[in-house]
Amino acid sequence: MELKNKSILITGGTGSFGQKFVKTILDNSECPRIVVYSRDELKQYQMLEDLKKSNPKDVKNNRIRFFIGDVRDEERLDMAMKGINLVVHAAALKQVPAAEYNPMECIKTNVLGAQNIINSCINNNVEKVVALSTDKAANPINLYGATKLASDKLFIAANNLSGNNELKFSVVRYGNVFGSRGSVVPYFLDLKEQNIEKYPITDKRMTRFWITLQEGVNFVLNTFDRMQGGEIFVPKIPSVKILDVLEAIENKAEYEEVGIRPGEKLHEVMCPSDESHKIVEFKNYYLIPPSIQFFADEMNYKKAVDGENGEVVEDGFEYDSLTNPSYLTVNEIQEYIESYL
Repeated sequence: MELKNKSILITGGTGSFGQKFVKTILDNSECPRIVVYSRDELKQYQMLEDLKKSNPKDVKNNRIRFFIGDVRDEERLDMAMKGINLVVHAAALKQVPAAEYNPMECIKTNVLGAQNIINSCINNNVEKVVALSTDKAANPINLYGATKLASDKLFIAANNLSGNNELKFSVVRYGNVFGSRGSVVPYFLDLKEQNIEKYPITDKRMTRFWITLQEGVNFVLNTFDRMQGGEIFVPKIPSVKILDVLEAIENKAEYEEVGIRPGEKLHEVMCPSDESHKIVEFKNYYLIPPSIQFFADEMNYKKAVDGENGEVVEDGFEYDSLTNPSYLTVNEIQEYIESYL
């Protein structure tokens, strides 16, 4: 996307995705201003120090700005949004067990915070908003997934709230991000360094989708170009088996099954079969159109902005990590891990 005259704000910008997103924009665009909005002052300080080493000119020229604030605070969001053209909403409480034990805190950030983002974007004439979702929002069985489903619905319906503004809201949904903070690969690598005898595996049947941080960032940036407003974009990505991931880290490693954590699924779902009647397949992604009609002109979600024609999937189709036709081999997983190290 052409970012020469576009200022960007990213919520939760000190997280794994946010840091990769900011670095990508600084290195590959002429975006005049990038605002990182987050509540952790230490992570902001650490991120700034890292950027002073890798991107000293960008720091000196004030291309990168930091706002301490919480998405629960709409007044602070309004202040941070001034002069912003594009917004990426990545802030969320994401730990499934923590959400189960602290449900209202999760709701305050993931649901009420989402509405605050929407209000501030409308108040400040932002042009486009992409909200990051999760596979756990599809047929949710845990509170985290339920709050992200509610958040998705808020951002989709927000296209009816912008009035005469050209503001558009869309959602990007993908699964676990390889190498991100708290994900399984860094966890297993830490255990390997500790010379653990048996690796804890929740369930040996478990599968997960696999996407790198850079692939996630690129998909979000492409979404700004292709979005019409109200869609959920789902990238086509490979799956992995949890035992293959373990084998890639340590061949013939011993393990013990410790049981599925509260609210955890065996397999990830990103496009549920209940929505198969409207899911549109494109070459590199699936598109889930909104279930509601907007006040604006009816949109043709079967034809992409770049001219590509999509096709509605077969009735009963489901995009999940178990039946996904694309799986990474152990050798391919090892290559990813080597690049991560």
